[in-house]
Amino acid sequence: MRSSLYDLLPPPTRRALAKLGQDVATARRKRNFTIAMMVERMGVATNTYRRVEKGDPTVAMGAYAMALFVLGLGTALGELVDPKADEVGLQLDEARLPKRVRVKPSPTPL
Repeated sequence: MRSSLYDLLPPPTRRALAKLGQDVATARRKRNFTIAMMVERMGVATNTYRRVEKGDPTVAMGAYAMALFVLGLGTALGELVDPKADEVGLQLDEARLPKRVRVKPSPTPL
């Protein structure tokens, strides 16, 4: 049975989660890790890990993070929303810059 969260997710987000799951599975196989090895190292149930590989949106983000950590890809998660790489945020910052800067006169000493 699918959760209502699955139905609420926009299709591009569902596809991105599915790709993430497939990429985790591919990385696991490249490292010659079995599902049992991943489950043991992550500290989750086998069913939970299988749902990670399917890109299930109801799996806790911590499970995805732990899977990436076990695969040696843990730092990638911290770069997802890096402000330096946020093109829209950078454009908004630039749009908010004042057109000109005025220096207020300093008070005269008595």
